[in-house]
Amino acid sequence: MQWSLLRPVGLVPAALVLTTIAASAEGGKSAGPSEFLLVAQIVLLIAVGRGLGEIMQRIGQPSVIGELLAGILLGPSLFGWIWPEAQHAIFPATPEQKAMIDGIAQFGILLLLLLTGIETDLKLVRKVGRAAIAISIAGILVPFACGFALGEFLPDALLPKPEQRLVAALFMGTALSISSVKIVAVVVREMNFMRRNVGQIIVATAVIDDTIGWIIIAVIFSLASQGTLDIASVAKAVLGTFAFLAISFTIGRRLVFQLIRWANDNLVSAAAVVTVILLLMGAMALITHAIGVHTVLGAFVAGILVGESPILTRQIDERLRGLISSFFMPVFFGLAGLSADLSVLRDPNLLMLTALLVVIASVGKFGGAFVGGTLGGLRTRESLALASGMNARGSTEVIIATIGLSIGVLSQNLFTMIVTMAIVTTMAMPPMLRAALAKLPMNREEQERLEREEFEKRGFVANLERPLLAVDESVNATFASHIMGLMAGMRGLPITVLHIGTHAREQEKVRDEEVSHEAVVRKAAVSANGDGDAGSVDVVTRARRAELGETIADEARKGFDLLIVGVDKVTAANDRFDRKIEDIAARFDGPLAIVAARGKHLKQPMPDALNILVPVSGSGVAKRGAEVAVALTQAGSGSLRVIYVATTRDKGAQRGASRGLSQEAGILKDAGDLAARYDVDITTTLRVNRAPEAAILREIDTTDVDLVVMGVDRIQADHLSFGGVADAVLRQSKVSVLLVSSGEARQAPSEA
Repeated sequence: MQWSLLRPVGLVPAALVLTTIAASAEGGKSAGPSEFLLVAQIVLLIAVGRGLGEIMQRIGQPSVIGELLAGILLGPSLFGWIWPEAQHAIFPATPEQKAMIDGIAQFGILLLLLLTGIETDLKLVRKVGRAAIAISIAGILVPFACGFALGEFLPDALLPKPEQRLVAALFMGTALSISSVKIVAVVVREMNFMRRNVGQIIVATAVIDDTIGWIIIAVIFSLASQGTLDIASVAKAVLGTFAFLAISFTIGRRLVFQLIRWANDNLVSAAAVVTVILLLMGAMALITHAIGVHTVLGAFVAGILVGESPILTRQIDERLRGLISSFFMPVFFGLAGLSADLSVLRDPNLLMLTALLVVIASVGKFGGAFVGGTLGGLRTRESLALASGMNARGSTEVIIATIGLSIGVLSQNLFTMIVTMAIVTTMAMPPMLRAALAKLPMNREEQERLEREEFEKRGFVANLERPLLAVDESVNATFASHIMGLMAGMRGLPITVLHIGTHAREQEKVRDEEVSHEAVVRKAAVSANGDGDAGSVDVVTRARRAELGETIADEARKGFDLLIVGVDKVTAANDRFDRKIEDIAARFDGPLAIVAARGKHLKQPMPDALNILVPVSGSGVAKRGAEVAVALTQAGSGSLRVIYVATTRDKGAQRGASRGLSQEAGILKDAGDLAARYDVDITTTLRVNRAPEAAILREIDTTDVDLVVMGVDRIQADHLSFGGVADAVLRQSKVSVLLVSSGEARQAPSEA
């Protein structure tokens, strides 16, 4: 291990000495709660927790282990054993002082469950749902029975309330049966197995485990609150939980999306969306508490709904993750470690019971998951990998143990035993899972799927989240609406229609009529995704209420990642774009698509099929155009033709015809591979020693294409320009043209 990594850890003793001296002086001033001590506690927990977390990650362990160990080192297990006066000075046991940092830790639990929910992929769960549910049930029942039996035979001395042994036994069964979805997901992701079939099943099973676990915890929480097995209170908790989940995943999903969109589009304050998400989390946590369920379930479900929102998910995740990972997680897990006094394990009986707990937890979970995997149709190696991954308890176990301690179900010794078991099983999981996954071969179907997903990760269309359509009252606007509907409908993207014409307000009033652009968008989107339900396509309409440039600038600030423009007049007489197009492009820095309806699309702007021609050159922007063309072909019926023009302008062609043709064949093959990934049939054409614009226009004249899709660069100039080839095609083409530009302008290439 590098000395540079150990050097910060070596500063911990000096920091503890200085903090102790200051804490002692502060404690002598007042017997009440101290702000200084609160800050000192937070600083130590973050510094030591993050430092040890870094070391754990370097040796292949999750960082949460380091944060737990930080609390154990700073608590009575080590620091309090070596220097008890100093430990008590920094972390006094007075209720007022303890309540201050406990409040931060409790809010940290909610934020941690919010983040876990955001990371939960419900599509993945649905995809492997049957196998995952069968595996999860078997993987919960076996360890739950083992934990319940252990709870029934625990000595009375280990129970805070021996008369509530049933509640304690149920809690032990739950604690042993749930896996940590966060730890499992982190390890599977770090090993690049997140999208492998077995990786999806492991994570989906952990998600189901977590969800079932929180429902069970809700029931136990109700039991603990009543003190006895009150059927009415249990029924209230169970029925309330299912009602809460049902409403959340129906009405709530739509409501959360609309609130996030409204906050993003209408609030001008900093981090408005994050504020709304935190308020949603708090409201749902309070609702679950009101129905007799722990607040963590509300926070977890809120996270799932936020993660399912189709807009701004990446930005939300990035903003929340940093704060939670760097502040709340070290404080919460460090505080959990502080509460665990491992010195009690010097008692041989407790040590033996702890070892027995670890064995029962591991054998029960491993065996149950393995049996469930076998029954779910997995191969032996896949079942072994699944069982290895599901054995990690990690953060979920610590949260459950903390809840049990706070509501009086667990004693301090039982809490320490469970935290110890969580640490041991979590540290054992990564090497076991790595060994099991390393022996799993990849079949052909899985390999093809992974290659497609890897391609989509770098693609343009696959990463679109929120397109904007700017239209007036023209026929070209109707055709642009059709194009937008096809593109967005394939992936169910929310669509915003901005009316920028002179009669925008009147057009907005008739948006529900069949002739409105919104109706055109919905019809195309429904046709593209095959849903058949126009109500499932989210379309929002806005009218221009200010000067055009100002209107576009206002919309650009809302996070749109593609602007499609459909207006009556596209070009001007002086070889430039129309002034309206120029104004729009000047105020929108992101990718821009300009639609120009020609030919039969002027009479039929909502065609049943599109016969598309897309020129390719091997450049990034040309690939973007090809992606859009493939997506449009996939969304509707029609044909796709790809043309590559090798010209003397190409420097590669000047180095030799054979080498040039090899390069051209490779570019056409890439286009063919792109189309094949989406099951789209294409025709490829190679034209040699011809000006690109002439070759493209000739291809238009000699084939049955009715739309040209071109990926183009913005060229740095005193006006909007996409280069000579795009300009010539746009002005001379007899069929419709769709120009898809990059976001940033570049210098014009020099002509050879």
